[in-house]
Amino acid sequence: MLDIKIRDGFKTDLPELLTIEQICFSTDRLSERSFRTFIRGEHSSLLVAEYQRQLVGYVVVLYRAGTSLARLYSLAILPQMRGHHLAMQLMATAEQEAREQKCVYMRLEVRVDNPAAIALYEKLGYQQVGRIEDYYEDSQDAWKLEKPILRGPSYNLNVPYYAQTTDFTCGPAALLMAMATLDITSPMNRREEVQIWREATTIFMTSGHGGCAPFGLALSAWQRGFSVTVYLTEKGTPFIDTVRDAEKKQVIELVHEDFVDRVKKTNIQVHYTPLQPKRLLKHLNQGHRVISLISTWRFNRNKIPHWVYVAAANEDFVYLHDPDVDHDSPHPTADYMSVPVPVKDFINMTCFGRRKLKATIVLTGKH
Repeated sequence: MLDIKIRDGFKTDLPELLTIEQICFSTDRLSERSFRTFIRGEHSSLLVAEYQRQLVGYVVVLYRAGTSLARLYSLAILPQMRGHHLAMQLMATAEQEAREQKCVYMRLEVRVDNPAAIALYEKLGYQQVGRIEDYYEDSQDAWKLEKPILRGPSYNLNVPYYAQTTDFTCGPAALLMAMATLDITSPMNRREEVQIWREATTIFMTSGHGGCAPFGLALSAWQRGFSVTVYLTEKGTPFIDTVRDAEKKQVIELVHEDFVDRVKKTNIQVHYTPLQPKRLLKHLNQGHRVISLISTWRFNRNKIPHWVYVAAANEDFVYLHDPDVDHDSPHPTADYMSVPVPVKDFINMTCFGRRKLKATIVLTGKH
């Protein structure tokens, strides 16, 4: 076996990294700016393989903030160095770094027309979990592959995913996923997304578009034939602390009062208590579907209320379908599906604002 040294990449490696990129790829090449970002990134690592003081390969791994998910973003080996198990060495080192970051899964995409790479990843224990159409610059499809690097998979890969199409419709998008899981005929499209937002928003005439209230979303689900249970930690008007204008507060309170009155005329169950992890797991084991309000602070350092769909959970992790895809980040849409978050971190996420509001909506079936 060749004497290969694997180490962290440095800025001084940039010329050789760009040369490797030009030789190994004809499309979807990483730029110098991207390499610089990955070298110094807080949520990334770039490892290089060195042979006889020359770079012969590299691997880039990304870590999504606030989660236990790692992504193999890019792997390249010079053609003359292939056949020496260099890719396996780089992958083993990358996986070990991901374990040290407490990541549960390593995910990646690979071209469907690259049998050599597919065979390598399968040999290393990666399994196909889906296919993405038109993924690469030349319109080629990709296989989605995944490997548990700390624990085995424990979530439902068939749970549908829907990405919100506006900055303010996370609640409707999360609800669409929950309803479609229970009823495959339930639509997941933009028209329904916006319609639910119109029904469920509690904020009117504030700066920007309004967000959806727990009771508003619960009513939207109930009106579509679903049995609903709501867990709340307060009886007051949600999100009102973030509004300073007295007149706007009055409008918000009127909308909330209307929601409360309408909920009383339904069979929606309301519990003014937080949904504890054991109870959450019980709901999921019974086939119920859950959407939860979180603060996005741990994801992006913004204290914004945000609805997510809880795709699955076990005693250690909660797996989130996050509808808010950041298309400007290097993370593909797949990194927003079944995202593993430690239970303790999830509990901390589900507190919003000074009053530590917790809100969870559970769909228990059709009524």
